[in-house]
Amino acid sequence: MSQKSSAPKAATGNRAGLAFLGLAVLSYGGLWPVMRAGVEYLPPLWFATTRVFIGAVVLFAFLAMTGRLRLPVRQDIPAILSVGICMMGLYVSLVHYAVQFVPAGRGALLGYLTPLFVTPFAVMFLGERITLLRAAGLVLGLCGLLVLFNPAGFDWSNPDMLLGNGLCVLAAMVWSVAILQMRGHKWRLTPLQLGPWQLLVATFVTLPFAVFLEPRRDWTMEAPLIALVGYGGIIGTAIGLWAVASAIRKIGAVTASVGLLGGPVYALTISVLFQGEALTLTLGGGLVLILSGIALVILAQNRANRSS
Repeated sequence: MSQKSSAPKAATGNRAGLAFLGLAVLSYGGLWPVMRAGVEYLPPLWFATTRVFIGAVVLFAFLAMTGRLRLPVRQDIPAILSVGICMMGLYVSLVHYAVQFVPAGRGALLGYLTPLFVTPFAVMFLGERITLLRAAGLVLGLCGLLVLFNPAGFDWSNPDMLLGNGLCVLAAMVWSVAILQMRGHKWRLTPLQLGPWQLLVATFVTLPFAVFLEPRRDWTMEAPLIALVGYGGIIGTAIGLWAVASAIRKIGAVTASVGLLGGPVYALTISVLFQGEALTLTLGGGLVLILSGIALVILAQNRANRSS
């Protein structure tokens, strides 16, 4: 294929990837305040299990109705396992348990530290290039997270805070494994077609944690809980998973992971407006750094596609 004929295809793929990235930011960014509110009604690990199971049912039903439901082929099994176990099963178990102890905005920031772990491995093993513009965006985004994290003001004597923050960082490391695997994966079925199978695996990962760590089941299905679980399962899981997988496939692991830093920005905004997190100078400075970093990385992606 000639350079001229491949350029429009690359530009179209880039636009689609950025659209998926925006959808993922809205889906997952809004999920953190929902999780924080949801654990007031339902034990966190049961909320996680219910959420991923609903997401699986929604995707199975949608694909069946549109005639696109397929059994996975052998080549896609690694993607099903990496996302089902790492990105969904372990990640959601860790962050749902953590939000009992940390505010939604702070938890989202720590849970999105994936660029710190993804970037060096994507460059070394997946052949992705780090241009000056992309590196500047990555540095700005990570600096924004460090400013917002503000370890100098952290209460190191509080064991619950230590546990919650540590679990969020661990979750980011686990998610990074799935991002790297998806970027290097040779896809047979589409991310949407793999989604329900990945969520089914995630359900089997989260369920034992819920059964053995949270045996009490004396909750009631009130209207707010139904709404929160509905958002978590449909928008925050089914749609969010499809959007993230599609974005990584089209625009790369580094760009997608840095772009997803918009998720904690959105989560922080909702948490400040509706859940009482304080809007401080540190918070504002961190948001500016993160948004600037995202803008630079997306600009670098656009330039790379125009020159391809």
